[in-house]
Amino acid sequence: MIDQTLLKPAVCDADFQQFCAVSAQYSFKMVAINSTMTKRCKELLHGSSVHVGAAVGFPLGQTTIAAKRFEAVEAIENGADEIDYVVNLVELKSRHPDYVEREMREIVGVCRAHDVISKVIFENCYLTGEEKKQLCAIARNVGPDFIKTSTGFGPSGAMVEDVRLMKSLAGDRVKVKAAGGIRDLETALAMIEAGAERLGTSSGVALVEEYRQRQHEA
Repeated sequence: MIDQTLLKPAVCDADFQQFCAVSAQYSFKMVAINSTMTKRCKELLHGSSVHVGAAVGFPLGQTTIAAKRFEAVEAIENGADEIDYVVNLVELKSRHPDYVEREMREIVGVCRAHDVISKVIFENCYLTGEEKKQLCAIARNVGPDFIKTSTGFGPSGAMVEDVRLMKSLAGDRVKVKAAGGIRDLETALAMIEAGAERLGTSSGVALVEEYRQRQHEA
């Protein structure tokens, strides 16, 4: 269930080598990386079960639909198994839901055409309750594989109440990914209980080790 992240700006190839080796060792579901490192991580994870997930329009979402589409296609051509893209919140807050839906259909459509998992990042810390509901309604219509709480770059990350809301509104077809601020087992388990089926975190190793220790003590 863990998407292990390395999205920091100041890292080098040696960091990615270690990151991918650890991700393979722990059998994480996916590595979440900026799209420029897609091909390299695909090479480093060759032979493992770990997916490569490219972040598109990250972290602000303020690029055109055409730019996001190109970035998604290029990442898929470079080996991405999953795409996490950020919604254009300016268009949402400007009350242009048709634009937001068109963007979602474009990116999700590209992913479907290439049999790649699609995730839509809401960035809930900037949204009103009504805007969250509106995005869930659009997602319910379009049908991405996942809707996601946060980039981890905003002022706050995943909230249990948001996960619960998103799960209740998006329908059975759309899963929820909680991301941002998930650094301990209690938080992770609370997100899962609320309905999250993926967890985005840079603390995957700590979560697994804490879980193993708890199982051992039991």
